[in-house]
Amino acid sequence: MTSEAGASPTREGTWLGHPRQLFVCFSTEMWERFGFYGMKAILILYLTKHFLFDDGQAAGIYASYTALVYLTPLIGGLVADRYLGSRGAVKFGAVLMMLGYYGLAFGGPQTQQFLEVENGRYPIEIVDVGNDRTEQYVTIADERLRIMPGTEGSILLSGAGAATAEQQTVLPKGSYALPVERNQLYLYLMYLSLSLVIIGNGFFKPNISTMVGDLYAPGDGRRESGFYIFYIGINMGSVLGQVLLPNMRQTFGFDVAFAVAGVGMTLALLIAIFNDRKLKGYGEPPNPELLTKSLFAGINLRWMIYILAFAGLVPAWVLVQQNELVGVLLAVFGFGSFIAMILYAVLKCGPVERNRMIVAVVLSMSTIVFWSLFEQSGTTLTLFADRNTDREIFGWMMPADQVQFFNPLFVVTLAPVFAIFWTWLQKRGLEPSTPVKFSLGLIQVGFGFLLLVWAMKSADSNGQVALVWLAGAYLLYTTGELCLSPVGLSMITKLSAPRVVGLMMGVWFLSSALGQYVVGLIGQRAAVTSVGGQVNPMEALTVYSQTFSEVGWFAVGFGIFMLIVSPLLKRGMHGVN
Repeated sequence: MTSEAGASPTREGTWLGHPRQLFVCFSTEMWERFGFYGMKAILILYLTKHFLFDDGQAAGIYASYTALVYLTPLIGGLVADRYLGSRGAVKFGAVLMMLGYYGLAFGGPQTQQFLEVENGRYPIEIVDVGNDRTEQYVTIADERLRIMPGTEGSILLSGAGAATAEQQTVLPKGSYALPVERNQLYLYLMYLSLSLVIIGNGFFKPNISTMVGDLYAPGDGRRESGFYIFYIGINMGSVLGQVLLPNMRQTFGFDVAFAVAGVGMTLALLIAIFNDRKLKGYGEPPNPELLTKSLFAGINLRWMIYILAFAGLVPAWVLVQQNELVGVLLAVFGFGSFIAMILYAVLKCGPVERNRMIVAVVLSMSTIVFWSLFEQSGTTLTLFADRNTDREIFGWMMPADQVQFFNPLFVVTLAPVFAIFWTWLQKRGLEPSTPVKFSLGLIQVGFGFLLLVWAMKSADSNGQVALVWLAGAYLLYTTGELCLSPVGLSMITKLSAPRVVGLMMGVWFLSSALGQYVVGLIGQRAAVTSVGGQVNPMEALTVYSQTFSEVGWFAVGFGIFMLIVSPLLKRGMHGVN
């Protein structure tokens, strides 16, 4: 039925020369990505500024969340393929994600932090001073003192009349404590909301793409351009979310910004629901009668899947708080899968398939390094933008979390250029092999961090660098992404043995999940002591310079290594490029 419908799109009308159902998928995905990327942009600041987690804790929560987001599509895709159907999975996933975003909109009161010294315990007052900046104050013996992070773990206390360093009181590291009191109800609601997004994304993300593929009959030459149009929708939603939500956060607060993400997800759900009839015949359950079969206490299979999905919120709720446990699970599951695929290739495949499979596994593993650096955009790079970047543009202060929009903006701008460039090289027999493209991606993301290290040498007296340097770094991240990411999925389908291509696709996503976990490890390495969400910018500059230098040179070195071994990898591909 799908192939028949896909073979005759003109009978039902077209959109841009494609089946009109592509517009439904395009619009649904655009608004879903609006909420997803907009929420992701402001999440690290929500953790550090509202809940006052320190940098290491916030990076751990963020990494657990994003790693699980990349894991659940493996399960959601399997459930849809065997039982629920892609269309039903998309709508169910949209409901869960919508509930998650609206749940995040109930953040509760600002977390209270205290200064504890020998003579007492004093609440810290956080004051908004405009331009996305805050100041922290504490009252001791009826004197209101400004409290600021110092150097080497110290903090500074100064009265209203303090004009020089000599008039400041320095509390060295170890002489004080900065405990926080978080409202447990709202904290647990935040974890539950993240869990809803994790499970919902597992049902939504893989299956909306599957539906796009179902629109085209086998051999339909429009399939590739259809996915390109769909890809534009993803990036349009990403740009819109990463521009609008940070501004909403800066102007109205986190609650309103998350609610706007919920509105975007609601629009995606409504588009899917009201166009359900247009999509009839696409993404259908493989055995519809099986879904209505009673399994237990009158509950049919469809509702059993829904119940089990909600039950899955419990382990997700636990894991998002346990970064170390997530790391153990990913290491066992991820590297176990790599080894299993290599053993399968050695024991079950002929020489050509074996070599191709091994190359696919090696290239998948190499992306762990790429994604662990590329996805710093949501953690250390956002914090660097907040603390050490002069974001003022003609009197307007650009929100720190908005700088992430540079990536999708560059993707939309440069993706056609790269496509034309690769085609131009191919016609002349000069197109780089897939391993070389992967190497170039790794080297460029490393150079992006080294560019920031170089820029930090010209920081002003407040530890600020010009915004143009951060934009330049994002340009290098994007050109690296365009060398690696678009060819990755194609590489998996070309190099994998046909009977295990689905499993190899899972290995590819596991590599992304492992990369997301390493994001948290790097974020913890770059942790800076904060007071009420504020840090000493010069101290932060030192930490970021060291961390960015380490990861930048590692990525460049690893990329050069991959470039050196690329002829061997190319030989193992046996003619596949």
